[in-house]
Amino acid sequence: MVCWALRLLCISLLGCPLAMAAELQLYTEENPPLNFSRDGQADGLASEVVRELLRRTGDSASIRVVPWARGYRQVQGKANVGLFVAVRTPEREPLFHWVGPLVSTTTSFYARRGSGLRIASLEDAKRAAGIAVPRDWYSHQFLQKEGFTNLILQPKPHEVLRMTLYGRVPVLVYEDQLLPSLVAEVGASMDDLKRLYSFMQSSSYIVFSKATDVQLVQRWQQALEQMADDGNLARIQQQWLPQPAVTSP
Repeated sequence: MVCWALRLLCISLLGCPLAMAAELQLYTEENPPLNFSRDGQADGLASEVVRELLRRTGDSASIRVVPWARGYRQVQGKANVGLFVAVRTPEREPLFHWVGPLVSTTTSFYARRGSGLRIASLEDAKRAAGIAVPRDWYSHQFLQKEGFTNLILQPKPHEVLRMTLYGRVPVLVYEDQLLPSLVAEVGASMDDLKRLYSFMQSSSYIVFSKATDVQLVQRWQQALEQMADDGNLARIQQQWLPQPAVTSP
């Protein structure tokens, strides 16, 4: 009887792990080195951070690697659903709860080396024959808002890269700090590409559905800040991105 009373008391206290623990459904995508599948499991910088946050918060989660557009739709629904990583933009701000940042990056237009293409502004880019970009990514949403009508949408970043490397689309959009890992994964070299013009700086976050309890979100943010304070966040960042552009929470 005493044990049951203590259990009820524990549940009533915010600081108690039993009261805090939650079962989450988390989604991520194929976007190395931040997140990707290896032997059927999510791996990468963000996946490692998420698993450490689960350990620190006492929450548990099922993590699924799916196409970005699918995960993006899922996280706009019921409670206790999350997605990593998502770039924080003004348009997305009211759609989610945000935990981060995990990493900051610069986004640029790239072409095959030797193509002779020159882009010095967004207006120049609008005149390109085609620009490959991942569907529903922040870059797709940003360029669409800027009036681009020459976007070639692909479900995965690997296809964006291949389309330009194989000469099917002259220009691609990607993050400078993440592109080397993607290039290596498809068996190419950074020497095959030339950066044309950088147009955006952004930070990537874990997002939760608006229906998720804000106390859970705060718990994750606090745990991430503790990781920054004790050096674990920097260690994971440096492991996956030896020279990343990063910010602390």
